[in-house]
Amino acid sequence: MKRIFTTALLVLAMSAQGFAQEEKKPAERGYKFTDVKVITKTTPVKNQYRSGTCWCFSTLSFIEDEIMRAGGEQIDLAEMWIVRNIYFEKAVKYVRLHGALNFAVGGAAHDVIHGIEKYGIVPEEVYPGLNYGTDKPHFNELDAVLKAYVDAIVKNPNKKLTTAWQAGLNGILDAYFGKMPETFTYKGKEYTPQSFAESLPVKMSDYVSLASFTHHPFYSKFILEVPDNWLWGEMYNVPLDELMRTIDNAIANDYTIAWGADVSERGFSRDKGIAIMPETDIESLSGTEAERWGKLTKAERNKEMFSFDKIVPEKKIDQQMRQTAFDNYETTDDHGMVIMGTATDQEGNPFFKVKNSWDVRPPYGGYWYFSRAFVEYKTMDILVNRNAIPKDIRKKLGL
Repeated sequence: MKRIFTTALLVLAMSAQGFAQEEKKPAERGYKFTDVKVITKTTPVKNQYRSGTCWCFSTLSFIEDEIMRAGGEQIDLAEMWIVRNIYFEKAVKYVRLHGALNFAVGGAAHDVIHGIEKYGIVPEEVYPGLNYGTDKPHFNELDAVLKAYVDAIVKNPNKKLTTAWQAGLNGILDAYFGKMPETFTYKGKEYTPQSFAESLPVKMSDYVSLASFTHHPFYSKFILEVPDNWLWGEMYNVPLDELMRTIDNAIANDYTIAWGADVSERGFSRDKGIAIMPETDIESLSGTEAERWGKLTKAERNKEMFSFDKIVPEKKIDQQMRQTAFDNYETTDDHGMVIMGTATDQEGNPFFKVKNSWDVRPPYGGYWYFSRAFVEYKTMDILVNRNAIPKDIRKKLGL
């Protein structure tokens, strides 16, 4: 009897301990996402590593998606083919402008379209562009060498440019990226870079850049005034609601979007894989939200808003807010990614699923979730297939 009683006490104690442990276990916190619509014909997450070439990785990833959407096979196109050719053009323009141009590794989506049209394209295996001893892009030395070279040319110590300087530039580029092949064999067939581009089931003329700013007329083309737009490439200007309608329409019809955005905001978390635009102005809140957050000091409120461990109210974005942020340098060209789906958090708030080029990494395998408010506020420009644009907007743009 004593043994039975002792055993019963032991079971009861263990149960109580388990209950206590269950009580102490913290509840799940943070954002939880459910994918709503994801474009499945999309190539894997890539890794730009230590290079500022997101503009190229994202846009070529977008073109690869377009190839699959058009019925082509999955293919890995060579980012460094484009980067190498763009570097040469940028250097020549920098010298022609006596150094009055942003000579840096950054660029825009339309650089890739321009590069394919002018130089063709090759598969990654044909031109990996890593001729300097690493297996991933690592541009620190390369960028410093190129900048020093073009600055020396601009100083013009001979008081007249020699005929050798562009050959010298090509020598540096060939040394770091490798010599560019005139012909190559891919899957048993010989191509030139131009003929390979022509063999793909996509046409560069089908791709259109859109932006939304009030300092230029809507439904016209303009040059976006940001340092990385060294090419002075043009894009169409549309109201914010039509920019967002274009993104929505693209995803609904299985088109991905090359997305230029600013991720320097505090609401962007590298560790959490999400981006939000918390409403830190209590006067913009109402009801229980205003009461809840109004009890906190400003410091406490900011800490809570950007902790990412609970869902917070977000800003209501309008056209003027976007413009003010751009005019004040709060929004600028910063990072290129690919929008390839939609999702919701556990309260049903809308998010976009985005493919990044920072390698496969937690928590979402190299994908990010951006709130709709963040996309509305921080989008610089998008590149889309013209057929992804709603018909009424296309008509306004003359497309």
